[in-house]
Amino acid sequence: MSDDRNSRFPDAKADSSRVKHVPVTPQTQSPVYKLAFADDSFLCRDELRPVRLQLELLKPQLMLDEKGIESTVVMFGGARIPAPAEKAKARTKTLADLSHFYDEARIFAQKMTEKSKSTGGRRHVVVTGGGPGVMEAGNLGAVEAGGVSIGLNIVLPHEQAPNEYVTPELCFNFHYFAIRKMHFLMRAEAICVFPGGFGTLDEMFEALTLIQTGRMEPVPFLLFGRAFWESIINWDALADAGTISEQDLDLFKFVESADEAIAVIDAWNPAPARQNLPGRER
Repeated sequence: MSDDRNSRFPDAKADSSRVKHVPVTPQTQSPVYKLAFADDSFLCRDELRPVRLQLELLKPQLMLDEKGIESTVVMFGGARIPAPAEKAKARTKTLADLSHFYDEARIFAQKMTEKSKSTGGRRHVVVTGGGPGVMEAGNLGAVEAGGVSIGLNIVLPHEQAPNEYVTPELCFNFHYFAIRKMHFLMRAEAICVFPGGFGTLDEMFEALTLIQTGRMEPVPFLLFGRAFWESIINWDALADAGTISEQDLDLFKFVESADEAIAVIDAWNPAPARQNLPGRER
């Protein structure tokens, strides 16, 4: 983080250090005497939620800017999908059968990271949720390619640490799901969704909705595993019912392999955000 400043006033870090050496008095020991920005109890008050939201938006933004990262390739997918070598331990046969997508995610991330390295690590940088399963595979693939990858973790009761393959200086932790999802999409040049559960579906549908409604420019939107996605979502029924338009089914493509996904991304022709919603004409 840069400390370069054009100011004649003392910086916050210097004052934070100075207050540690003030005389011990009843006044200086009072909680209200703490500098506001260095007072955890104050920052955690309900009234400070807008400030915390802003901080969670700003911290990763500034860190990624300082690393020169311009664009990312987003990888969503289930935390419960095991590596093929571990599929015998899977809780269900379906999870065991889906284990090959761990390898596809790993290979995809590896190849995208090789492309990223050719840009000096500025573009095509893999970003995952930083957890196990498909997320781990994405970060592992980046390591295997000798590059960096981003992990956007969230504080959960049952997950205590990011996977070991996230680049440490690009490993972020969030309190607010909404801000985390913004960071997934702000630099996204492609979105890849592997089989998963509620979290994966939430991330997938929010991103699709942003593109559908013109709030986000279209990007390659790839669903790995047609059989899985068509077994859990009746996409055609949504279009037949009129709750989405036929054109909305063109917002994403099904792919089965890393190579197929990369071919779609390489052939992509950028398009502007939608100016209207098909099927919503008035």
